[in-house]
Amino acid sequence: MTIEEIFARRRFVFLDGGLGTQLQKRGLQPGQKPELAAFLMPDTLEEIHREYAAAGADILYANTFGANEQKLAGTGYTAAQTIEASIACARRAAQPYGALVALDIGPLGELLAPTGTLSFEDACARFAQIVQAGVQAGADLIVIETMTDLYELKAAVLAAKENSTLPVLASMSFESRGRTFTGCTVESFGITAAGLGVDAVGINCSLGPDEILPFAKRLCRVVPAGMPVFVKPNAGLPNPDGSYDLTADGFVEQMLPYAASGISMVGGCCGTTPEYIRKLRAAFAELTPAQKIPVRRSRLCTPVRCVEVEGITVVGERINPTGKKRLQQALREGDSGYACAQAVAQAEAGAQVLDVNAGLPGIDEAATLEMLVRELQAVTDLPLQLDSNDPAALERALRIYNGKPIVNSVNGEEKSLKAILPLCKKYGAAVVGLCLDENGIPKTAEGRFAVAQKIVAATDAVGIPREDVYIDCLTLTVSAEQASAAETLKAMELCKRELGVRTVLGVSNISFGLPCRGYMNTTFLTLAMQAGLDLAIMNPNTPEMMAAVRAFRVLTVQDAQCADYVQAYAGQQAQTVQTVKAAPAAATPAASETSGNEDPLADAVRRGLKKEARTAAEQALLSREPLDVVNLSLIPALDTVGDGFEKGTLFLPQLLQAATAAQAAFDVIKTAIANSGQQSVSKGKIVLATVKGDIHDIGKNIVRVVLENYGYEVTDLGRDVDPMRVVQAVRETGAPLVGLSALMTTTVPSMQTTIEELHKANLPCKVMVGGAVLTPSFAEQIGADFYARDAKASADYAKQLFEAL
Repeated sequence: MTIEEIFARRRFVFLDGGLGTQLQKRGLQPGQKPELAAFLMPDTLEEIHREYAAAGADILYANTFGANEQKLAGTGYTAAQTIEASIACARRAAQPYGALVALDIGPLGELLAPTGTLSFEDACARFAQIVQAGVQAGADLIVIETMTDLYELKAAVLAAKENSTLPVLASMSFESRGRTFTGCTVESFGITAAGLGVDAVGINCSLGPDEILPFAKRLCRVVPAGMPVFVKPNAGLPNPDGSYDLTADGFVEQMLPYAASGISMVGGCCGTTPEYIRKLRAAFAELTPAQKIPVRRSRLCTPVRCVEVEGITVVGERINPTGKKRLQQALREGDSGYACAQAVAQAEAGAQVLDVNAGLPGIDEAATLEMLVRELQAVTDLPLQLDSNDPAALERALRIYNGKPIVNSVNGEEKSLKAILPLCKKYGAAVVGLCLDENGIPKTAEGRFAVAQKIVAATDAVGIPREDVYIDCLTLTVSAEQASAAETLKAMELCKRELGVRTVLGVSNISFGLPCRGYMNTTFLTLAMQAGLDLAIMNPNTPEMMAAVRAFRVLTVQDAQCADYVQAYAGQQAQTVQTVKAAPAAATPAASETSGNEDPLADAVRRGLKKEARTAAEQALLSREPLDVVNLSLIPALDTVGDGFEKGTLFLPQLLQAATAAQAAFDVIKTAIANSGQQSVSKGKIVLATVKGDIHDIGKNIVRVVLENYGYEVTDLGRDVDPMRVVQAVRETGAPLVGLSALMTTTVPSMQTTIEELHKANLPCKVMVGGAVLTPSFAEQIGADFYARDAKASADYAKQLFEAL
């Protein structure tokens, strides 16, 4: 039976249960790589698969979760050999029961740039090797699971789609707050994965059924009606001995509400056994999955922010070189700093989407647009509008974009439609269609509507849903064509009413050649909003324009309880709109704290602007002592960002970007200290390591970056570190603090062994631990002194410890 036939049946599809925890129970030793079970314990591995198939699993996940060249380095086995042996083992178990075998792909264990060092294309290449080996080994489908970084998920999906024709299932792991470790929302995951064309989406690991249920319901609301959604929860959280508290009966009881949620595929993850799957199948076998009824809306997203385009939405226009000499100069010099600063300023002024254009004569548009997208998504979490009609530039930008963007634009010419619409479909982007063709811009509303009809027919044919199609009826300057404004508005109303699409206008085009342009722009914007404008491309730093938008949202009940309006203008008396301040947005590191800040260095760090932070540090050192700059500017700025991170108003990318900006300033300060012969700026020594058997470096690397930028001297031992190497490093450095990281349940025993060896050596150091499978009680039971839930908690504990020494 094929996956298509399984999906076509109107019953639940059953996935298998935990594999790593079963291998541990049946003899996998601490330090042994579970991926090598097909060589180390093939009979046991096949037995586990067979028990899951006999319990009723329709799909078996092969033991290939971490089978990549980096993790298997030094084992004597290649990824291809491991994948072939693992899939063959699962196939032997599956055949008597008619189950399918999935190539199981997990995270690579490294954070992708810009928050990490692994490039997007390198990640794609690594995943491509895994996919190619899985296809060669005869996998029936591909499962990408336990992802926490949306960017890494995109790399894996592209590798799967570009190197095979197999069905692709994709799932991410969410924490109790409804975000992944890197801050990705449920909605951003569903929107992006569905746009990339996966065959099913799901949630696995991290939490139990009760905790995942509300997130699964949210996922069902944002993916297409015909796309299956699946869950594989844990049997609760692990105990130090590897056991789980949620029994098979308790697991099934908590799973029963999923029957009415829209979920159509169920299974188990860590801690679940064949008994869990057998009882799950018995409970669900006669049930029919409830019909999933998604909410059809146009959504754009980055990992941490989803923008629903319902009502007027502001697109910042300032990253477009047309008529902007300073931006033109920056782009010609390959300097992204000016564009990044413009992005931050527009976000703080209230923009919800940012237009990005690199169309400047004399430069490489494709390379420049790619560079801008790469740099901008490091400093802002607003979705981007990729503004180009060059297919090569758009493909490079779309490929590296993290989330779901909008492409501006196509037009009614066949050449444009054929070149750009397939790119939007492949990468899951929304698209703007301009009401012009080879005959130019029609003068009448009816003429523009006819072009819009042609564009919509083409998007329908490619498979882009109507909610992701935006029509630009084109704003012409009234100083030259005074009657055109009325035709534009009439055409826009026709498109919304007859075609069911969204609309977009470049508002300020209306006033070219006229004095006091702000009056004209604001009035036209108001008329357009009343006519149903969805996306207003405008300068959000123009107070009267933003005032018009905010007032319109209140009057049309888009701003519930006038909350945004009050936030923007509370405390301001009767002033002209020209002097009204724009409300800050939470789109950049600690944006709400940056407005009006008198310390340029702290301001640059909070905003995550590296170039500005370096320059501000150089200026500060002209009048202040280096340690004064560190203690009174850098550390308070990092504390502010850290507080936002703890409160859930800022997320991992912003935390790391602020830390990177601080590092740029810190490098300047350290150079000044070295040149002056003053005392080192180090606040203390810390040793960090990912424990033996674990190659996942993400959490530990984030902690290192944050600690270094608080002024600590960090010795980073890397990943898969032997306990005695940690002991030796502490002896050599005299570090009073050790940080240990473990992502996998199977490597927690190595963490405990490392702590025991440090104690045996009588070294006077404290140990803090962190990782996805740990809890405070778990940390206490394995002998750790402190459980660090995140990088900020690590910095707080280090500060407490070193101040007490």
